[in-house]
Amino acid sequence: MAVCNDLKEFSRTHEGIADFFSLLAVLLLFASVWGTLQYYQPVLAWVGGNVLVRTPMLMAALALNAFAILGLLAVGSARYGGDDERCFGTFRGRRGNHSARSPFSVWVRHMENVGKKHR
Repeated sequence: MAVCNDLKEFSRTHEGIADFFSLLAVLLLFASVWGTLQYYQPVLAWVGGNVLVRTPMLMAALALNAFAILGLLAVGSARYGGDDERCFGTFRGRRGNHSARSPFSVWVRHMENVGKKHR
């Protein structure tokens, strides 16, 4: 994962820029909430003009906005974490055969480990 390692290295050497990306993510999140509350009626009227074409456009714009927020947060938080930590992956509860109760307990253990890392 060369991209992930490059991102970690950049974020660790330029912490001010990483903090700025985190700030941009928060600002984009709050601007999105404000824009949704401010302009929902005109947007609904616009979508009502041609529902079949404009609804996918609106959904694509919302997905792009969410992706931008998560991307900015990823760049901003890449400086945290150990050098031996994997870049991309899921928690182990999604793999293998487990009993019906096991995925919940695996998820709880995963969340406890995440809490320990970020203290």
